[in-house]
Amino acid sequence: MDFDTGLNPGDVVNNQKLQEIFLCSGQGGMRRSHKTNTLIVVSNHIMSIYDDRWDDTGIMHYTGMGSEGEQSLDFSQNKTLAKSRENGVEIFLFEVFIQREYTFMGPVELTGDPYQSSQTDLNDNLRKVWIFPLKPTNEAKPIALPKKSIDDSEQIKITKVRKLSDQELENQAKQFSGTAGVINVQSKQYTRNPYISEHAKRRAKGICQLCLQPAPFKAKSGDPFLETHHIQWLSKGGEDSIKNTVALCPNCHRKMHLLNLDIDRKLLGKRVNSNLSEDS
Repeated sequence: MDFDTGLNPGDVVNNQKLQEIFLCSGQGGMRRSHKTNTLIVVSNHIMSIYDDRWDDTGIMHYTGMGSEGEQSLDFSQNKTLAKSRENGVEIFLFEVFIQREYTFMGPVELTGDPYQSSQTDLNDNLRKVWIFPLKPTNEAKPIALPKKSIDDSEQIKITKVRKLSDQELENQAKQFSGTAGVINVQSKQYTRNPYISEHAKRRAKGICQLCLQPAPFKAKSGDPFLETHHIQWLSKGGEDSIKNTVALCPNCHRKMHLLNLDIDRKLLGKRVNSNLSEDS
């Protein structure tokens, strides 16, 4: 790396300091600086619930620029990032878990070809976006993030999701089906998609999907208290998808984690498929 940031992975700076270091703009998720020949990539987990995610291999899957309509690889900094293995631009990644705090994750590089995925835009229209697989360079070492920061950002996303209409929620939940993201806290923690979790609870309509009994009590919000559960555990390769997620009462949830009986998994799978067939 030619550009010396003066930062170590895990350091936290504000937006003004970030601009001073890289001589870049103070806005946007991708900030190009011609003066320092760098591209700052910001993954903001507060302002947006369309989260970029780390996978089990240490790759960050980062969504490109363009909040409305189809994204293009020739658009603005999408092109800069796509051509970064040729143009010599150095890439530095920051993540935001607390408002106005930018956690430096270190230098990264494009480790594979960008690929397309389906997501909704600001107008809730399904469109194609570009995903960039980014890998920390040898100089960057994995860091453990404060658990409270992760929990707080997750709660903000959950609050936003609960404000969506049933149709908006379903549109968002259906577009996500795959491997859950991974965040290094004190130990590895799977990040569950809030759209999928809330969709499972609403689909259950206050009834545990295993014992078929009403939720035992209501939460402070007034909603029936059910907990979401992945039929095939994420730690065992299960997908974070609507077909693999159910809502259970606390007793049944505990039962699944203690016993994880094959007969119960099959029963839950049948009920999910039946419910989804009725909704389609």
